Amino acid sequence: MVRVGIDENLSSELLVDFPREAEIVRIPGKPTQDYDVDFWILPFARSDASATFAHLRGLKVIQSMMAGVDWIIPWLPKGVTLCDGRGIHDISTSEWVVAAIISTLKRFPLYRDLQNRHEWGGQAAVRDGFLNEGGAQTGQYRILSEDLAGKTVLIIGYGSIGAAIEARLTPFGAKFLRVARSARITPQVSPISDLHSLLPQADVVVAIVPLTPETEGLFKEKELGLMKPGALLVNAARGPVVDTNALLAALNAKKIRAALDVTDPEPLPSDHPLWSAPNCFITPHIAGSTPEFIHRAFRFGAVQLRRYLAGEPLENIVTDAGY
Repeated sequence: MVRVGIDENLSSELLVDFPREAEIVRIPGKPTQDYDVDFWILPFARSDASATFAHLRGLKVIQSMMAGVDWIIPWLPKGVTLCDGRGIHDISTSEWVVAAIISTLKRFPLYRDLQNRHEWGGQAAVRDGFLNEGGAQTGQYRILSEDLAGKTVLIIGYGSIGAAIEARLTPFGAKFLRVARSARITPQVSPISDLHSLLPQADVVVAIVPLTPETEGLFKEKELGLMKPGALLVNAARGPVVDTNALLAALNAKKIRAALDVTDPEPLPSDHPLWSAPNCFITPHIAGSTPEFIHRAFRFGAVQLRRYLAGEPLENIVTDAGY
């Protein structure tokens, strides 16, 4: 038997794939007593998780259902195995990235704003600094959106989500550059040390890295300055990966564009200047939150439990690198 700690309100529908040897222990959000558990499943980033952890006895494994575990590491002692949710966010997060890229290139946020104001802003649209560059079309028509085909997309943090992003963008005719902590050959992935040489080549830059001491502040003034004029920065990683003040300066100068699912600070205060920065599209950290996600997550949790019961190595064990 393995004692499995779960949230007290978790639907039994999500436990149908769990092995019969799993003894379910439902734990309240604010426990007033101690609980004996071997394996604790944490679906989401919970501010009360460390307080709940203090009431768990015999804990050997924490299975997070989130890809990022930076919110767990600070209070997790040595001796407890931590596994992340790598792989279960691939579909939802990669779809958000594709939607954010296409929406920005096709100027959907701009045209939604015009719709809300009941304005027909086609050929008479206000120039935004990126739509009306000089070219062969000058004197014939105005550029009012862009094609994704032929654009170079730089994926920073080329793991399972990065590969899923590439797979979904490939049919659009995009080209790819890839960066990870270390180089790989198939497909070609450059080391993070090559980032500065790759940034000027990209039309779209996607940050999908975990938040670690090495990636915090990965994008500062220098990195943003290396991006092409009008290039799009997509942050689907964590807010602190991008220096907010540097991002604001680049946006206000109309040097780049941004699509953000995460911000620093988060939640973003209502009076924060990032809300009104030009050419910036923001969603409130919703990329992974789909109805299907939690089912994928607990199917993965069931597989992990079977490995644990069989004495087999667990997947997605977080190392000292933070992922």
